[in-house]
Amino acid sequence: MRLVVALVATLSAGAALAQDAPSGLADAGAAVLRGLDKVAGTAADIELAIGQSVDYGQIRITLDACRYPPSDPSSNAYAFVTVEEKDAAPVFSGWMIADSPALSAVDHQRYDVWVIRCKTE
Repeated sequence: MRLVVALVATLSAGAALAQDAPSGLADAGAAVLRGLDKVAGTAADIELAIGQSVDYGQIRITLDACRYPPSDPSSNAYAFVTVEEKDAAPVFSGWMIADSPALSAVDHQRYDVWVIRCKTE
């Protein structure tokens, strides 16, 4: 029983961390995301500016923020992304972390979306 309680506490802490980007990060003006259509077996890189939305198959992806460590921009990226079925409620809305894509994954039967990097130029 103690093991179950410890596991639940650990998973809850990880979920809470996924919703907040660490402090001390620099803001980027754009990001590169990757979309995967699990049915067709195709993947595509998607470049979005802050505030921009794009239709990818049957979903719409919106980038609200992208932050990165200023000392090493290529080391990690934190992107606030909203994924929604067209004309429906959001499937995902929260922070995605490039080096931990499973921590805050999109839960969609057909599509996966994750952040690759922030665009700093």
